[in-house]
Amino acid sequence: MTEKLAGDNDAAIRDAVREAYAGRVVEGGSCCGSADPVSAAEQMGYSKEDIDAVGEGANLGLGCGAPLAMAAVNEGETVLDLGSGAGFDALISWRAVGPTGRVIGVDMTPEMIAKARENAERVGAGNVEFREGLIEALPVEDESVDVIISNCVINLSPDKSAVFKEAYRVLRPGGRLAVSDIVLTKPLPAAVAKNLAAYVGCIAGAALKDDYLAMMRDAGFDEEPRVELKSAFKVLGGDDPMVGAAVDAIGGCCSPEPEPASTGCCSPEPRQLESSGCCGSDVPAEAPAAEETMDLSEIVNSVFSAQIVVTKR
Repeated sequence: MTEKLAGDNDAAIRDAVREAYAGRVVEGGSCCGSADPVSAAEQMGYSKEDIDAVGEGANLGLGCGAPLAMAAVNEGETVLDLGSGAGFDALISWRAVGPTGRVIGVDMTPEMIAKARENAERVGAGNVEFREGLIEALPVEDESVDVIISNCVINLSPDKSAVFKEAYRVLRPGGRLAVSDIVLTKPLPAAVAKNLAAYVGCIAGAALKDDYLAMMRDAGFDEEPRVELKSAFKVLGGDDPMVGAAVDAIGGCCSPEPEPASTGCCSPEPRQLESSGCCGSDVPAEAPAAEETMDLSEIVNSVFSAQIVVTKR
């Protein structure tokens, strides 16, 4: 996927994201995930107990953190998962809310919804349901949810303000929103920001951290959110496709930690990215304009995995 984003066509962006993630159901990987789902989930902060409890099929290695670790879900609560995928976080939530609670997952990809329902049936999660829909227009009643979680999904939305307004609408007073997401500490170069592969790969659509928090406040959430930041590339690992999408977008080749026998152009030291294909791709990348050439460290040092919890006032 080497196309560039053309203007602000929200429908085209959603179609590209939907198509990419539908493929992940079959392939078992992720545009923002790892080829080894168990190792990826552990690296993101999930316990081995939770990973094993949901069984094979729900964990696709998606995400950039573990929002449930900060959500403090209680028995009997209603939990809503934005961008629920194959049901991994929803099914972990199901274990926390118990038989008196309820879990709702919303996802725009039909293949993900079908897979999540299959996984819920497999473990006997009768009080978990999955609804097809957009997180910018949630198919959920007003003030009907105690906790909202989301893992590396809101960055993919072309209208993040609408997502936070919808989250505020469906939360009960005092309810909390716990998200793991990609945020930036400075703007990305245009070659990355306008690249469709980098968007689907969870980087080009990321907002500046201060803008992200401002959108939460504007939606009505509290002024003092709990925020934890970690380098996204360390959380996700050097083999994550997000790394490849970023460097491919500016014409580089990637592997932050190359093998000794590697014949690629990569180096763990900061460097100017060279004009070649990414990670062994047989599709050559276009050379970036001179003013957009930058070393990989500038991107790595500005892309973060944020764990954020805010409360509905």
